Amino acid sequence: MSTQTTEIAGYLSGSWQIDPVHTEISFLIRHMMISKVRGRFDRFEGTIVTAADPLQSTATASIDLTSINTSNDMRDNHIRSADFFDVENHPTMTFVSTAVRPAGDGFELDGELTLRGVTKPLTLAVEINGFGPDGRGGTRAGFSASGKIDRTDFGVSYNGPIPGGGSVLSDSVTLNIEVEAVLQP
Repeated sequence: MSTQTTEIAGYLSGSWQIDPVHTEISFLIRHMMISKVRGRFDRFEGTIVTAADPLQSTATASIDLTSINTSNDMRDNHIRSADFFDVENHPTMTFVSTAVRPAGDGFELDGELTLRGVTKPLTLAVEINGFGPDGRGGTRAGFSASGKIDRTDFGVSYNGPIPGGGSVLSDSVTLNIEVEAVLQP
């Protein structure tokens, strides 16, 4: 894909605040090696800056780990504990982008993810869903992103064996992000 903004339909440069009402940050992890458990975070904030040259754009996000929601209070409380997120000492997870590059029909967004005080590189596959007016005279943009992390890289190593082999949780966690953002004046 060319990096010229005219080839991204309706592309607008500017600073965009993530709209938490119309955004979802979720994850998926294998459980018992036979199923997948999904969850999301209910509180977060972030900014996307779309530059005149899309490859100079940036994104930052801060996620409140206490807002974990897997639709099971007992599991959510365990994930908040020192076995997993250790929210008493590390209440937030952050992402700061470092580069953008074209990839197929979309882009790849490189960045640094910090979880439990450990910072590691993370690449997200990004799709630009569009730019357009909202019903209140403002302008909105939509993006989809996904990536994978190894949770043990961040010190999230709690697990248990399964009789006959395997473990309760996979090390690989898939992140899925659906963003709607509002152009700032």
